[in-house]
Amino acid sequence: MLELLLTLFFIWLLFKGIGLAFRVAWGTAKIAASILFTLAIPLLIVCLVFAGGVLLLLPLALVGIAFGLLKACC
Repeated sequence: MLELLLTLFFIWLLFKGIGLAFRVAWGTAKIAASILFTLAIPLLIVCLVFAGGVLLLLPLALVGIAFGLLKACC
């Protein structure tokens, strides 16, 4: 009878340990995701502004070159 109770206790303890492992893993994953988002979102914004700035500067540079050529020719 004692063996049966100990076996049931250890099986119950095994399931509790597995549940605790899932909780710890989930908490660690949430912390890691929070840190990554905290670092990645400002970097993404900076990259988008830089890429958008380059895309805006290209037409302005072409217009400036066109005005420079017209001024030099006339």
